[in-house]
Amino acid sequence: MFYGIDPLYIMMMAPALILSLFATLKVKSTFSTYSRVRTNSGLTGAQVAAEILRRNGLSGVRVVETSGFLSDHYDPARRVVRLSPDVFRSNSVAAIGVAAHETGHAIQHARAYAPLRLRNTMVPVASIGSNLAWIVIVIGFVMGALGLVKAGILLFSTVVLFQLVTLPVEFNASARAKEMLASYGLVSSRELAGVRSVLSAAAMTYVAAAASSIVTLLYFLIRAGLLGGRDD
Repeated sequence: MFYGIDPLYIMMMAPALILSLFATLKVKSTFSTYSRVRTNSGLTGAQVAAEILRRNGLSGVRVVETSGFLSDHYDPARRVVRLSPDVFRSNSVAAIGVAAHETGHAIQHARAYAPLRLRNTMVPVASIGSNLAWIVIVIGFVMGALGLVKAGILLFSTVVLFQLVTLPVEFNASARAKEMLASYGLVSSRELAGVRSVLSAAAMTYVAAAASSIVTLLYFLIRAGLLGGRDD
């Protein structure tokens, strides 16, 4: 330790933090670039989402506007696709790409896509793990109670598992989005290339989050002496 900061933690987390920062900047930059490119169809994100839902027979799913920047998400409990103003109202390539992606989650839900069902089931457990793991682990280390440390690591493991399960869910939603936009004739080939760029940048943020969680778990395991021997 050095003034309360563990050099091992810094060394292990630095690449993951750099990746996370790069992913965040990349998604914002890519979205900004393609938000200035208008589609030939003139359809807004809300209209594209509604059309995809209609073509898939999901009349019970609503598309509504929500506040925030890139706050777009699908709410499975209420069966609502929530789109941020920059997506809901815009007819840009970026907007329809994000709208189609979130609608992809609604289709996953309707088709009982297994990874999505697993992720939704894990939400309560992962939430508890995210809120309590660090507290339990720190208390365990301070008290020298390895049992508490192990309990905290087990809690944090649920967060890592949740992040890993999230990856196929997000990748599949993007794949569905690109396929539907093309097959329904909602984008041109040039516009589809822009959609791919936007969704690929967004996917990188999920990869970065998973990588950060995995590295953090490895750090805990090493410091607890459960991986590679304990280094005090």
